[in-house]
Amino acid sequence: MSQTDIPNIQALSQEVSQLRQELQLRDQLVQQLSQELFRLVKGNANFMPQRSESERDLSQLQALREQLQAVEQQVTFYQEQIATRDGEIYQLRQSVQELTDRSRMLEQVVQELPQIYRRKFEERMTPIREKVAILQRENRKLQAELQSVSYRLALKTRNSSHNGIDLPNFPRPTTGQGNVSAVQNA
Repeated sequence: MSQTDIPNIQALSQEVSQLRQELQLRDQLVQQLSQELFRLVKGNANFMPQRSESERDLSQLQALREQLQAVEQQVTFYQEQIATRDGEIYQLRQSVQELTDRSRMLEQVVQELPQIYRRKFEERMTPIREKVAILQRENRKLQAELQSVSYRLALKTRNSSHNGIDLPNFPRPTTGQGNVSAVQNA
């Protein structure tokens, strides 16, 4: 419900109460006119008025009837306006109720949003955590294999560096000159 709807409802309520007060005032005037008319009619029945007084009374009576009719028309108009305003007020109250209900529903949704987002986040994170765990296990396994291979390679390199360069082994001479000539002939 917007902030402008509340002042409109208040203004309408004030206008309706003002119209009702005017209607009561008109009703009182109609009552007074009716009583005055009754008094005049009753008073004229007690004595026989002269012709000029009778005409004057008739014109006053006609004027009072016209005033009464005008007041009745105004009363009818104001009653219609009051009925229209009452209908508008009823519709506005229904709108206010609907908007209040919707506002409550939206407030509840807003309050539940953090929990919904946490749950959805957890649902999305579960497969990611599982993949990370699998990758970490594979990583540890590969690191262990790498260390094993590195260790074997280091042993192999160390063993081959102690041996030096692989040179052919020649037999040692038993007599000094015979072997030298054999080497030269070869």
